[in-house]
Amino acid sequence: MPKRKNTRNASGSGSIRQRPDGTWEGRYSTGTNPGTGKPIRKSVYAETQREAVKKLDAIKTGIADGTFTEPSKLTVSQWLDIWTAEYLGGVKPRTVGTYSMVCRLYLKPGLGAVRLSALSAHMIQTMYNGLHKGTSGKPGLSAKTVKNIHGVLHKALQQTVKLGYLRFNPADAIELPRAVKAQIQPLCDEKIVEFIKTIQGHKWEVVFRVTLFCGLRQGEVLGLTWGCIDFERGTILIDRQLQRNHTDNKGKYEFISPKNDKSRRISPAPSVMAALREQRRRQAEEQIKAGSAWEDTGLVFTNPLGQNLSVQSVYKEFKRLVAQIGVPETRFHDLRHTYAVTALQSGDDIKTVQETLGHHTASFTLDVYGHVSERMKQNSAARMEAFIQSVEKGG
Repeated sequence: MPKRKNTRNASGSGSIRQRPDGTWEGRYSTGTNPGTGKPIRKSVYAETQREAVKKLDAIKTGIADGTFTEPSKLTVSQWLDIWTAEYLGGVKPRTVGTYSMVCRLYLKPGLGAVRLSALSAHMIQTMYNGLHKGTSGKPGLSAKTVKNIHGVLHKALQQTVKLGYLRFNPADAIELPRAVKAQIQPLCDEKIVEFIKTIQGHKWEVVFRVTLFCGLRQGEVLGLTWGCIDFERGTILIDRQLQRNHTDNKGKYEFISPKNDKSRRISPAPSVMAALREQRRRQAEEQIKAGSAWEDTGLVFTNPLGQNLSVQSVYKEFKRLVAQIGVPETRFHDLRHTYAVTALQSGDDIKTVQETLGHHTASFTLDVYGHVSERMKQNSAARMEAFIQSVEKGG
């Protein structure tokens, strides 16, 4: 058992001591009890003496300048504001924006008024259950979305444990809804033909073609720049995505790194590169028409003034087009699935498909597309039958 140590704070307004379990406790005074005349003593906890001193100094400074709020009186909403402003320094700006959005849309409405010290696992569980089932006429959220919300809250509460505001994280005891793996819905060969006919001559035809025949994510195709296209080698470098910034409510667009923080170079079919050449010619005509109003963003796909296309507008137009061919449930992301399934059915090996899609591992690609279609199963059976027949005849 470690020996207890008591260290008087230099200003005399606080002290720290090592507890029997080896951790450190910093004690401070928030005033005087009017009934007894004795100081009102509070404590914070830390793993090391240095951390305890740091916490105690911060509290004393807050008390001195009037900005300190006792942890026991903090509401969940107040803590979330403190956490997003002060404790996410090493997090990417877009991630901070996502955390802030989750706090604003779900955590504050559901738990914001609760005192941090009174927050319980049951309260959190009740909120998650309501979000998943849907309440007040709102549709329920998917299990994956609830899991993401939980990830933000758990991280925020874990910081309160580190600071000694809470003795344990109430989000540890939560039972999350079971995620049901969604079935991919690629376009069948017949619908691919119909889709291609439908988009012919459309202002965003090349956007849809490149997505379908390269397996790109929507943000990747809309974030393509001419500097990433090598017409001589017939390759495209995927090194960024165009996404809306959720840090504020203005919804500005920004470039972010690839999903797995790793760029990749793909080799599309020659017809795709030909379509991109035509896109460059068409864009040059638009630039001449726009004159001085043209904004040189370097993007492959732009509006008549050279600015990026709206993610939402492209998605809405896509939904209108697939509704015309009788598959209104098809999502833009299903074009990526369609590419993957078509590539595998055409004989591409799983490693090639994985690298083209930008998946982190081939095992993930196998997990998503391993059950691809009945045609692949039938082809496999036919190959095995041919092998059996050749063996029997040879015998």
